[in-house]
Amino acid sequence: MLNRSLSTFMNAFTASDYTMYPFSTQNAKDFQNLLSVYLDAVFFPCLRELDFCQEGWRLEHETPTDPSSRLMFKGVVFNEMKGVFSDNESLYAQHLQNKLLPDHTYAVVSGGAPLDIPDLTWEQLKHFHATHYHPSNARFFTYGDLPLEQHLQQIEEEALSKFERTEPNTAVPPQAHWDKPRVDHVTCRPDALAPDPMKQNTLCMSYLLGDITDTFEAFTLSLLSSLMISGPNSPFYKALIEPEIGSDFSSSVGFDGSTRQASFTIGLQGMAEDNTETVKHIIAQTIDDIVATGFEEEQIEALLHKIEIQMKHQSTSFGLALASYIASCWNHDGDPVQLLKISENVSRFRQCLKENPRYLQDKVQHYFKDNTHRLTLTMSPDERFLEKQAEAEEQKLQQKIQNLSDADHKDIYEKGLQLLAVQSTTQDASCLPALKVSDIEPIIPYTPVQLGTAGGVPVQCCEQPTNGMVYFRAMCNLNSLPEDLKIYVPLFCSVITKLGCGELDYRQQAQRIELKTGGMSVSPQIIPDTDQLDLYEQGIMLSSSCLERNLPDMFQLWSDIFNRLVFFQETEKEIFKSLCKSASARPAGDLQRDGPGEIAELTDLTSVLRKLPRIKRHLLNPENMRCAVNATPQKMSDAAGEVERFIANIAANRKERKPVRPTIVEVRPLDPQAGSSVSRKLISEPHFKPCQMKTYFQLPFNVNFVSECVRTVPFSHADYASLCILARMMTAKFLHGEIREKGGAYGGGARMGGGGLFSFYSYRDPNSTQTLSAFRGGVEWARAGKFTQQDIDEAKLSVFSAVDAPVAPSDKGLGRFLNGITDEMKQRHRERLFAVTNKNLTDVAGR
Repeated sequence: MLNRSLSTFMNAFTASDYTMYPFSTQNAKDFQNLLSVYLDAVFFPCLRELDFCQEGWRLEHETPTDPSSRLMFKGVVFNEMKGVFSDNESLYAQHLQNKLLPDHTYAVVSGGAPLDIPDLTWEQLKHFHATHYHPSNARFFTYGDLPLEQHLQQIEEEALSKFERTEPNTAVPPQAHWDKPRVDHVTCRPDALAPDPMKQNTLCMSYLLGDITDTFEAFTLSLLSSLMISGPNSPFYKALIEPEIGSDFSSSVGFDGSTRQASFTIGLQGMAEDNTETVKHIIAQTIDDIVATGFEEEQIEALLHKIEIQMKHQSTSFGLALASYIASCWNHDGDPVQLLKISENVSRFRQCLKENPRYLQDKVQHYFKDNTHRLTLTMSPDERFLEKQAEAEEQKLQQKIQNLSDADHKDIYEKGLQLLAVQSTTQDASCLPALKVSDIEPIIPYTPVQLGTAGGVPVQCCEQPTNGMVYFRAMCNLNSLPEDLKIYVPLFCSVITKLGCGELDYRQQAQRIELKTGGMSVSPQIIPDTDQLDLYEQGIMLSSSCLERNLPDMFQLWSDIFNRLVFFQETEKEIFKSLCKSASARPAGDLQRDGPGEIAELTDLTSVLRKLPRIKRHLLNPENMRCAVNATPQKMSDAAGEVERFIANIAANRKERKPVRPTIVEVRPLDPQAGSSVSRKLISEPHFKPCQMKTYFQLPFNVNFVSECVRTVPFSHADYASLCILARMMTAKFLHGEIREKGGAYGGGARMGGGGLFSFYSYRDPNSTQTLSAFRGGVEWARAGKFTQQDIDEAKLSVFSAVDAPVAPSDKGLGRFLNGITDEMKQRHRERLFAVTNKNLTDVAGR
């Protein structure tokens, strides 16, 4: 359906105790089509045996056409779950839940533990579906501005009316409460990319809390969890992160309301084994301290302010977020409407605090100090972990093979050939509803912006219905930054809003940011030019948002970061080292050669710290800056006034610094039509010559990730639209079949990037060399023109669903501000997409 629809989202989720099938679209006809297909897929699936073999698991010859090749396990979900279990954090979180709630459904892996998957039979799957996937066991959620009556009528006619009501016994019983705490241990693979090989242990304490259907209690415990662990002012941050015992909190830390009874977990990852007892003692001591002293009023206010912002901020996936938010509670017969009355819960929470100042301390006493249902789970690396996994899989395989008769062997071979034949046949999708290209709006809606200046700095203002919020961005280019400092820019961005500024130390600054803004962040940016592949802009982007009433406070914080940053006090050195360590505690899959992790390992950080003020002088400089503001029309003049004051405040930093490579800086206006002064300074690499490269990263995973990139044309080029359509069509009509269906990877395809790179990719892939052949096969398939007009039309629908994806009021006009892509350029691209022909596609594939 991805190619027959203008959907903005389409997927299916497996939770611990339910599955969810969400989709979204902005087109009424498309909504009906998708609802029809989803109802049919969920309640009336074909569940053919060959589909089960392909998507679930099967025994098959390594080469299906060669009966003498070895037998092995294959299957998309089998490989997916092997990928999930090769990630240490996922493995730990799974064990934590299984062992904290061991009496019922939460004791097993809902997605399937890899070695349990081959025990599932096709008959069991069909029986499970017949029992659970029944309207009597289903809940329906719709959100949006289409008439509800039509949805209800369609659901009734196409699904509900075809069933008799049953009484499914699917309730999850409460977990029996332990009378004493438990301790357990699991092992994982060593992390080859860990900064310190001796610090790869994880320890957490997990507490079973109350039933999530008590919505106010769950709301209170969720708030309490945030107060205990979020930000440098929280007690567990001070007690566990600042002493640098581990690299960071474990990824499982915090409140978890996804199971029938909620849980709270606290602990560290990246710690040494001999710190185990120390960490246990610190956790117990911190809980005692909270019971004794509670929380500061300002901390609680900052958290409630955060909730107010979350309620006002409009994201494009708001409906989907709501569905996910209520799913667990509603699934256990809780009241979803009560759950959504957040303002009511906040008022009730304030009232409870007013009536009993020790309200939160009493909760900590009850749920943590006196709670005997507590699990302490440790995890340590085992050098033979992957070896043992492979041995266990081989043992499972041999057990299966030993029980096979000659007839079974013959059947496996024949089924393998049968599946291969099915995979090589184009499916007839004519029974599926589809939109037509003529259903797509020919003209984009126009986004008006005003371009002006404040104190000589270009400013873009975009009036939007932002629901009482103001959004601010500033782009600062780094063309004048000396080459030796560039490597430190990502580090500069990650610490610059966390070191303290003005009169505030880093703790007070964090509190102030939470109290007065929706967050302040700085991120490195490399933005390709729309006309020439070798030109680009490099810089950093400042982003923040606030409630309208806090506008002056937000800009005061930015002014202090520009003018009064604290760099060299001892406490700042310590927090700087701690921030570097946290940034380095990333999973092994995140490839980054030089970064905060390596810096954190240095014994003397003074030399690195001394580089930050130098970077600041170049980057936080109004001379290199442009700003953007999104706010309501009523508030825009106030916001513009605050920007003006902010620019005046930081004027002392204004210094004309010579670009490092003055001959290759090119100035490009953001809006050529308007003739405005707002421009982007682009650079190029004079000695860069594109060349073919092959790169191989050896990672400790038992499934692979494969990619191939080709340099093509920039956004404004006439062929760009054809390449977008080609990528989508090649994915749907060729690569999906070769990489997922035949190859067993969890996913794969091609995409066209804004910087002119045409990329092929696959993930969780057991057959990487076969996939590289599939990439080349895709190009040959396209060059030979083995596609129909309908294939092209379907690819256009798919591309337009991304082009026309909704944009939140906070992000309107951002494409123009960052990339210089105006509405006129977007419209031209749109017209080129509509005009793409068969000949265009074979031409670009050939080139």
